[in-house]
Amino acid sequence: MKVLILGINGFIGHHLSHRIIAKTDWEVYGMDMQTDRVAGLLDHKRFRFFEGDITINKEWIEYNIRKCDVVLPLVAIATPATYVREPLRVFELDFEANLPIVRSCVKHGKRLVFPSTSEVYGMCPDAEFDPESSPLVYGPINKPRWIYACLKQLMDRVIWAYGASSQLDYTLFRPFNWMGAGLDSINTAKEGSSRVITQFLGNIVRGEPIQLVDGGLQKRAFTFVDDGIDALMKIIENRDGVARSKIYNIGNPKNNLSIKHLAEMMLKLALSYPEYAKQAAKVRIIKTTSDKYYGKGYQDMQNRVPHITNTSRDLNWRPKVGMEQALKRVFDAYRGHVGEARRLVR
Repeated sequence: MKVLILGINGFIGHHLSHRIIAKTDWEVYGMDMQTDRVAGLLDHKRFRFFEGDITINKEWIEYNIRKCDVVLPLVAIATPATYVREPLRVFELDFEANLPIVRSCVKHGKRLVFPSTSEVYGMCPDAEFDPESSPLVYGPINKPRWIYACLKQLMDRVIWAYGASSQLDYTLFRPFNWMGAGLDSINTAKEGSSRVITQFLGNIVRGEPIQLVDGGLQKRAFTFVDDGIDALMKIIENRDGVARSKIYNIGNPKNNLSIKHLAEMMLKLALSYPEYAKQAAKVRIIKTTSDKYYGKGYQDMQNRVPHITNTSRDLNWRPKVGMEQALKRVFDAYRGHVGEARRLVR
C-alpha cells in the first residue's frame, strides 16, 4: 500500500509515519514544511519526503494522489487562540486549501481518510457525543472561536455528500484531545500558543503560573496518541472495507477530567521528577477569563466525551492508556527539552 500524508511532520503525521514504517510494509509519501519530527525516517527506503506547502505545491500533491492508494490530508490550524484572533487564516488553510485535495481524491478514485475533529460537536448537550445522532451546536457569529468547528463540519458534509453519490471512498475520524510526545513545543511562552497539556508543561518547566480559563471547570476526555494511532492504522488498513463511509470518534471516555484537575495532576507528577521539581514548586494555579487568555470572541463547552461504540465494534479497538500513565509518558518524553524551555525566562 502507498500512503500519502500531507502534514507529515505534524503531531498525528509523524506518529503515524513512524508506526507505518515500523509495523508494515507500506510505502509512505509525505509533504511538510519541516522535518524535525521525521528526521529519523528520511533515509528509509519506504519513506519519501517532499518539502512543500499545500497552498503552493499543488502539482506535487496531484501527482502523488494519482500514485498513492490512501490519502490523509492532516494540515490544519488547531489552536483556539488562532480561531479567535485570525479566523480568516483558519478558513483559508483548513477549508479552502483542503477542498481541492478532497476533489482530487474524487477525480482519481482514491481512498480518503480525513481528520474531522471533536470540535464539530460544539456545545452539544449529549452526555456522550455520537457521530450518528448527536446535534452539532455552535454559538453566534460574533464568537469566531467556532470557525474551526464550522469549517470542519462543512468539510465533513462535503465528503459525506461525495460518498453518498458513490464518488468517494472515505472515512472521517474525530480525535478527542490526543496527547503525547511531539504534541507542541514547550519552548513557546506565549499563553494559548499550544494545546493544554504542553501549555501547562511549559508553565511548569519555567516556574510560571498555570492559568485556568474561567476557573478550569470545563472537562475534556484525553486520549494517548498510541491508542489513537492504533485506531487510525485499522482505518487505513480497512480490512473487508469495514471503515468505508464511516465516521469514527477516536477517544478515551475514561480519561474525562476537568482542566483544573489536569493542572493539579500535572503539578503533583512534576514534583516527582528531578528535572521538573524545583521549578514546579514555584508554580501557582490562578484563574483568568477567556477574554484575557484567548481574546474576545471565545466560547467554550463544559464537557466533551466521545461515544466510541461503533469505533470499538468495527475496528476491534479499545483505548488502553489511562490518564496517569499518559501524563507520565509525556513527562518522560519532554525531559530532554527542559533546558531549552527554561532559557525563555532568562
